[in-house]
Amino acid sequence: MEDILAVYKRPYNPDTPVVCMDETNKQQLMDPRAPIPMAPGTPEKFDTEYVRNGTSNIFMAFEPLAGKRYMEVTNQRTKIDWAYYIRTLVDDIYPEAKRIVLVMDNLNTHQGASLYEAFDPAEARRILDRLEMHYTPKHGSWLNMAELELSHLSRQCLNRRIPDQATLRKEVTAWYKARNEKVVKVNWQFTVNDARIKLKKLYPILEENIRKN
Repeated sequence: MEDILAVYKRPYNPDTPVVCMDETNKQQLMDPRAPIPMAPGTPEKFDTEYVRNGTSNIFMAFEPLAGKRYMEVTNQRTKIDWAYYIRTLVDDIYPEAKRIVLVMDNLNTHQGASLYEAFDPAEARRILDRLEMHYTPKHGSWLNMAELELSHLSRQCLNRRIPDQATLRKEVTAWYKARNEKVVKVNWQFTVNDARIKLKKLYPILEENIRKN
């Protein structure tokens, strides 16, 4: 936990941007019948019945100090999907960065080994050399600021039926580009000192302190 909080205290540096990465999924639901359009004094009406139309994965990369995010919709979230997403971050989104400081949770796909499964060794090593990986602790995914952005996405964009992946990709892209244009940032206030006070019970109790008491 303190490692992540220390990363968040670093000043903004475009050569080593701090980027939080996370993912979520969205079930696509189709309406079996056309909705009844709204009329004066009457809202639009939808049938409670729906038709399942698959599930898509949504990758999120969020640079909180720059108010910049990049998202991609994929069929699934395998190691290979993650590897290609990370290569896009390295080569297309942050091509000028000397190193990307990547904050993410400990999902088994979020490993350097995933790059070696997707690419040849030289290419995997090239990508890894551009990354500085930091992992949130177990049960500490709330420390990942990308999770905050996904919560906003869920409330502002995904809280309705979306029929197919093409529509989902269009809506997600429009949402994150609008947030980028507004340069929506996060003013993170929780520090290491705060953690040592408010989350004291999570720290180990040293035998020396027990003897003193």
